[in-house]
Amino acid sequence: MSTQNRFSDLFPVAFYNDLHPDFGVNFSMNRCYNFSNDEEMLAEMREVSPRIHNYAEFIAEFFKLYEKSLYSGHKLRAAFYLRSAEFYMTLDNPKKDEYRKQFIELCREHFQIGDELHYLVPYENAFMSAYRFTPKNPKGTFVIFGGFDSYIEEMFGTVLAMKSAGFDVVLFDGAGQGATLEDYHIPMTHEWEKPVKAVLDYFNLDDVTLIGVSLGGYLVIRSAAYDKRIKRVVTDDICTDFYETVLNKFPQKARGFIDYLIRHNNKFHKAIFNAIARKVQKKDLMIEWGVTQGMHVMGTATPYEFLRKCVLFNTREVSPLVTQDVLLMAGEKDHYIPLHQFYDQQKWLTNAKSVTPRLFTESETAQNHCQLGNVGLSIEVIVDWAEKMINSTTK
Repeated sequence: MSTQNRFSDLFPVAFYNDLHPDFGVNFSMNRCYNFSNDEEMLAEMREVSPRIHNYAEFIAEFFKLYEKSLYSGHKLRAAFYLRSAEFYMTLDNPKKDEYRKQFIELCREHFQIGDELHYLVPYENAFMSAYRFTPKNPKGTFVIFGGFDSYIEEMFGTVLAMKSAGFDVVLFDGAGQGATLEDYHIPMTHEWEKPVKAVLDYFNLDDVTLIGVSLGGYLVIRSAAYDKRIKRVVTDDICTDFYETVLNKFPQKARGFIDYLIRHNNKFHKAIFNAIARKVQKKDLMIEWGVTQGMHVMGTATPYEFLRKCVLFNTREVSPLVTQDVLLMAGEKDHYIPLHQFYDQQKWLTNAKSVTPRLFTESETAQNHCQLGNVGLSIEVIVDWAEKMINSTTK
């Protein structure tokens, strides 16, 4: 099976397992490389990797690389180095928001995205940040959003590739995401049909392909269940049970007990779990970051309340309400989302117009979460599928 695709000149076909011994850090480094397609960046990260043993060292080394890249005029390289450093910063770091805004500015400068392409969509008592990229004579409209911890500006390269393939693309940060969270302080909701409705209303859209990335694999199914202006649905990747993915980050021997505490809600269980979470966070940097970020995204005051909210992000009940064409995407070795969720989602879509499952494999260098290692292939699959579905309805 060929790993090449028509977007291979924009995104590399490569995932390196040896950039750093910690998988999370290694994944972050591959993310930088995949979205910049910059061989010099790859070499620079290999050089600093031996000096990184914790998040503080990661932040320091990547900030140095950012400064070096900015000084030499490599804006996209600088942007992703800065985003990576900011990603691991704690919320109380006074530089975190400054770095986020600088990342956005650099991405917009590199891709030459002016204010005329940026929109503020009214939502609740504030706004959601959105962009729109429209080619001449578009084949159809894509509406795209991210998941748990992404900024839409990270996806500029992806959506501009979709525009080049002939699609009108609307990209937005919904509740709990990017600028909508950080600038307008709107926490995430499992009722994702609400931010989607606001976007479709604002742009007056009634025939769209809705694409959800990462946790967006849940959000997109939920939205399609309640808004039939959505005609086609893409889960990139699937996510049927966000609570399971979060619970799996805790030590295996403790998961059963934690699950009992979360599902049998009372003040004693809350106190016990919060004590467990504090203890685990001190021993595991990834859990410390994930729980703290989760509380911020969901707008909760305690780890217990965060996990209680995660339970709501489950597609089992809403999947039978989906009546559209659906493309289900998954990586066979996704380290975040268990593979059984791919098969669960297929099984639960009992009333969909059509279901197209697409499992990306190691032989395609696309086995990771959101096909990191062959992003171009994932774009090609989405574009080809959407064209086929749109053409089938116009004949």
